[in-house]
Amino acid sequence: MAGTEARTPRERYRAQVRAEVKERAWEQLATAGASALSLNAIAKHMGMTGPALYRYFASRDELITELVRDAYRSLADACLAARAAGAGPAGLAHALRAWAVADPQRYFLIYGTPVPGYHAPDDITAIAREIMTTLLDACAELPVADPAGPFDGHLADHRDWVGGHPAPPAVLHRALTFWSRLHGVLSLELAGHFDGMGFSPESFYEAELTDLCRPGREAGPSAQSGAESGAESGTAS
Repeated sequence: MAGTEARTPRERYRAQVRAEVKERAWEQLATAGASALSLNAIAKHMGMTGPALYRYFASRDELITELVRDAYRSLADACLAARAAGAGPAGLAHALRAWAVADPQRYFLIYGTPVPGYHAPDDITAIAREIMTTLLDACAELPVADPAGPFDGHLADHRDWVGGHPAPPAVLHRALTFWSRLHGVLSLELAGHFDGMGFSPESFYEAELTDLCRPGREAGPSAQSGAESGAESGTAS
């Protein structure tokens, strides 16, 4: 992309208006949620007419796409930076929580309730896959001690979601367990479901992370029953 200095005044103005529209959209999301996002309301707030604003974003879905793309790109960059600094699964988990807590509405836009009728384009799916790839790479560095269970066999034949990543099923399973458990805690915390319960959500997140990082793979009930029968213990998911 050409630098700002190479843009014409008209291009600079267009970029400024689009940036302000997105800023107003984030404000609207914080108060009403993505399903209530309205270009006409944003236009009114900016002192513009609805038709004038549609010259910058052709539809609500186009605006949502920009916001979703920005959110995924921001998280992917945070994860990539953490990996470049040597982070393993725990470091990625800390990067995820810091990113989410800094802007809960941004988090919920991509990990909350899907916007009715909206379908993200393929390039956003590719950015989301970057995030999972960093987690798969990090999980591949951890030792795997638990025997393979039925779900590992299932993953061996259902791996389109990894985009060609060579990780074996045990690593796929471990990455999914990290992903689901940590997002579960984060989603509950950011939605306020822990409010009034008297404990620290951050401490709970750290406890889950410690559990996830124990030697062995988190494989759910099959690993749990194996531990109870005297096999090497894994962490229950």
